[in-house]
Amino acid sequence: MKRVILSFLALIPLCAIAQYNPETLRTPVAQPAQRIEVILPQVNGYNIYKADLHTHSIYSDAETTPAYRVREAYFDGLDAIAITEHIEYRRIEPKMLKFLKGYNDGKAIKAENTDVIRKAATKSGIKADLNYPVSEAVKESQKYGVLVIPGAEITREPVKIGHFNALFTTDNNTLYDPDPLQSLRNARKQGALIQHNHPGWRRTSCDKTEFELKAYSEGLIDGIEVANGGSLYLPIIERAREDNLYVASNTDIHTTTGEYYRIKGQLRNMTLILAKECTLEALREALEAKRTLAYAGGYVCGEEQLLKDMFLASVKYEVISTDKKGVRKINLTNMYSIPLEFKTSKNALPIKLLPYHSVQLSVAKGKDLNLTVTSMLCGNMVHPKVNIKVK
Repeated sequence: MKRVILSFLALIPLCAIAQYNPETLRTPVAQPAQRIEVILPQVNGYNIYKADLHTHSIYSDAETTPAYRVREAYFDGLDAIAITEHIEYRRIEPKMLKFLKGYNDGKAIKAENTDVIRKAATKSGIKADLNYPVSEAVKESQKYGVLVIPGAEITREPVKIGHFNALFTTDNNTLYDPDPLQSLRNARKQGALIQHNHPGWRRTSCDKTEFELKAYSEGLIDGIEVANGGSLYLPIIERAREDNLYVASNTDIHTTTGEYYRIKGQLRNMTLILAKECTLEALREALEAKRTLAYAGGYVCGEEQLLKDMFLASVKYEVISTDKKGVRKINLTNMYSIPLEFKTSKNALPIKLLPYHSVQLSVAKGKDLNLTVTSMLCGNMVHPKVNIKVK
């Protein structure tokens, strides 16, 4: 006990010096930063973990470090983040080498093979350590409790071939091959799951290309982005169901989420993963089992029954009164962080139910409350219909 007291007393002068200066007025900016808590229900016995499975840093072509991406994810309310630098396109690398020329007798080292999207790498190969961004993020994650999923983006010509994230990789330095199909196979050989990224980007439709038909026919694709940044690819919701793929919604962030989402008052894109716990093993199992939903810009997309289950888990009702005709007035409350929108009939105006808000509705005697959830999509502009039995 004496040792504990002495240790505590020894800290007092240090704390006083660090925290108090009589000539300094501490403004609100000095307050510690606060995390947005995105609270979601349990669904079918699973927790919903919020993940971003597509991000970039200065080690490919973005504006921040992997460590910053982890901190950013924490403050945005995420549970997990994938680090997925471009393998074939690393725009910042030549600038780094110019900055470091003093380490090479004042001569700038020429960058090689930093843009091999449309052409094959030369024999010198990719010299960067493509595993380093992941290790930097993992180190930072220990301070914030955000799980880091190792990965990389296989980045080729976007119209005819496309971009694909390899997730749960073990060695990003062995993924590249001049043949993009072989790169996907290399990812599969090390046990990676492969996600088809932004399938409508720079294209006039979301139809599969000849290359994608080959990749799908080999069983190389596990998931697909229904949403990427500000784009929501409506036909892809149905493709995911037809091809038995998990659905994803990711930021593909290159700037900052503060600039792209927070300043607009938006939650960032999130892949909602239904799992027992937030571990690499549990999240991978959920992705393989297709227990995911895709959140983007107020919409939740995915398999119809899973959407219904999430909606019913998100709301509660309370009967406030019953009139002489048996018409019941109820309070319907959104108990969680994602806004909901629904219609009570085909021609009714949509009702937006904000997080932690209630709305009063009337339900006729002997009738259930039947809603079309317009903020959820289970197909191309197809909304799930839910039934709430009002007692």
